Amino acid sequence: MRRSEALASESVLCLTRALATLRGIWEEIGIPEEQRLERTNVVRKHVQELLDLMVKEEEGLKERLLNSIAMHRKDVDTLCRELQLDPLQAEEESTLLQQEKCLRTHAEALLKEKEDRRRELNALQEQDRDLCDTLCTTPFCIDSNAVPSLEELDCYRNHLASLTAEKLEGQRSLNEALCVELRSRVLVLWERLQVPAEEREAFAVHMTGSRAKTRRALQLEVDRLEELKLQNVKEVIQATRAELTDYWDKCFYSQGQRDAFQPYYDEDYTETLLQLHDAEVMKVKRYYETHKDLFEAVQKWEENWRQFLELERKTTDPSRFANRGGALLKEEKQRAKLQKSLAKLQEELESRIQAWEQEREEAFLVKGQRFMEYVTEQWQLYHLEKEKEKQERHLKKSRQTEAEMLYGSTPRTPIKRRVLGPHPPGKVRKAARTPSRVTTKPPRPGHKEQNKENVLQRNGTTLSGGCTPRAPAQKTNSINSVASTYSEFARELSKASRCDTSSRVLNSTTTNTYC
Repeated sequence: MRRSEALASESVLCLTRALATLRGIWEEIGIPEEQRLERTNVVRKHVQELLDLMVKEEEGLKERLLNSIAMHRKDVDTLCRELQLDPLQAEEESTLLQQEKCLRTHAEALLKEKEDRRRELNALQEQDRDLCDTLCTTPFCIDSNAVPSLEELDCYRNHLASLTAEKLEGQRSLNEALCVELRSRVLVLWERLQVPAEEREAFAVHMTGSRAKTRRALQLEVDRLEELKLQNVKEVIQATRAELTDYWDKCFYSQGQRDAFQPYYDEDYTETLLQLHDAEVMKVKRYYETHKDLFEAVQKWEENWRQFLELERKTTDPSRFANRGGALLKEEKQRAKLQKSLAKLQEELESRIQAWEQEREEAFLVKGQRFMEYVTEQWQLYHLEKEKEKQERHLKKSRQTEAEMLYGSTPRTPIKRRVLGPHPPGKVRKAARTPSRVTTKPPRPGHKEQNKENVLQRNGTTLSGGCTPRAPAQKTNSINSVASTYSEFARELSKASRCDTSSRVLNSTTTNTYC
């Protein structure tokens, strides 16, 4: 028997004993039967009301339990659907209290899990927004109004972990790039301010790595150098101009493009002027770095072109024929190789520059000209120079021929006759003997007048339009006394040759007249 049943039986027994005791007391007192019935009825009603009240209270408890069970059942079912969980199975042969407690506990647990998931979702979304702003990516696709499932949260966490790793990598790269930029500024400022080597060596420990400590040290050094720069603005501006000139050269700026930057010629050294120079350096530097490959290719063409011109100049050097060991053959091979290299580079550059110009809709200038115009001009100047050298050789040969016609022999190289003046004694005697070799035939009877004309010319008499011929030695002495340089000497030889030629023409005309 259950204890509750035993207690109920005991309660009935107690009530029975109490009524029996009351009856005994009433009998001893002598209370009549009607009053005893009334009193017993009062006891019954009192007990009945008490029991009814207790029953009513217990029935209310039962009703509340049933309502709570229904409510929690509904909550549990709703939470299971929201959390995408399997429905809760009710336990068989369980009391109302057990059912209510189980459902209430399970509903509380599910509600807590729902709140935890929402809280985690909000935190993940906030982290996602930060990462998206940093990495410029789209947010993770998830319904913010629904309760996320465990799988969705796990996938979301993995996604953010990947983005975080990417952000860390990007931050590390950004930190490295910042350190590289700071080091570049430090190096530039060191050069501009002519910082001693001892100070540079003391700071060398911070010139590698990208840790936070290194970055802070670099920033402090840049700040220090910037302040020092303002204190030495003139020297810094001059150093900046040198750097700007170097980048102008790398970008093949023409003089007109350089003159367009007027602050370059300003001598009022102020902080504003320095800022203008720094801005110009940064602009030209960015332009060079953006198109560095193209400028390096043009520079390579320039270097090959200079080598080609140098080899061409060597071809005019007579001493190269005295070289041994196949030097001439090497030069010819190198010249042929350079010609092919120049043609290949020119073709490649033409194609790349055309693509560059079409993409940017602007002209790619080399020293103020479009590249192909610049190349064409260089070749034209080269051919003009070759033509000039050819004409100079032809003129030199003509002068040499005139000298040979004048002296009857090839003169020695003018370089050896550095000082023009009277001939040495041996050469004077040789020049004096030269006329004795000339034999004059006796005049024929029919040509007496002609011979007379010749005699007049030998005696120094000239006809109209003629020149007075002189002996070779006299001409040489006259020229040597006037000319002091080779060019003047050559001009005097030319004049003398023309006079001698005119004299011969006049003699020939006179002879034909007499004949």
